[in-house]
Amino acid sequence: MLKIQGDNYHVWYEETNKTVHFEGTLRLRTVAEYSPIIQLLSNVVNNPTNLVNLNFKSLYALNSSGISMLSKFVIDIRDKSKLQVIIKASNNINWQPKALKNLQRLMPNLILKYE
Repeated sequence: MLKIQGDNYHVWYEETNKTVHFEGTLRLRTVAEYSPIIQLLSNVVNNPTNLVNLNFKSLYALNSSGISMLSKFVIDIRDKSKLQVIIKASNNINWQPKALKNLQRLMPNLILKYE
């Protein structure tokens, strides 16, 4: 299992259900500080897989650098024709509906599920 932990956040990959979980408050200062998370995401999609779940249901805050990191990740993977990305989100967390909808605009076949 791949995992990254900071003072207020925890990101890990659960291989059994092909899910990257994001928890807590993720407010790193620059996109460069997000590089361990970018590397984790890249490792997941570069393994022989055709499905990746991103679970944001317990990520209560994400700053603009984090949203930029996710946008860049989606742009980088959107041409992988056989890769299906499913985002699990919460309508009750303010940043998620608008920011995640923008990711769907960048990658139209991305599936957005609010739970």
